[in-house]
Amino acid sequence: MRITGSAVSLNVADPGASADFARTHLGFTETMSADGFVALAHPDGGSSLTFLRTGLASFRPARIAGPAGQGLLLAFVVEDLDTEFARLAAAGAEVVTPPETEPWGERYCQFADPNGIVWQLVQWV
Repeated sequence: MRITGSAVSLNVADPGASADFARTHLGFTETMSADGFVALAHPDGGSSLTFLRTGLASFRPARIAGPAGQGLLLAFVVEDLDTEFARLAAAGAEVVTPPETEPWGERYCQFADPNGIVWQLVQWV
């Protein structure tokens, strides 16, 4: 198997709100959109993100078509966590967890978008 890309797809009440959070605060750009979905990519590469409006008839399998969120973290490794934390907090992003450092060297912080998706920034120290 040769994998040429990857994407994370999340069901949310308002795909535009999560997409706006990703564009405004993390530098993602829109690659596609239509009624009920927005697809995004980051200029630095990595996985693409797709936000789907909860309840789309085209979602398969239907038995798992509920909203994303509980127990989900979108984590992104950054070079300077403290600078990024200050920038996002100053821009009004909802802080969930201010910077903390775990004993194993993971320094992280968390923000929530308007759909309640938790975006985690990580720096290994």
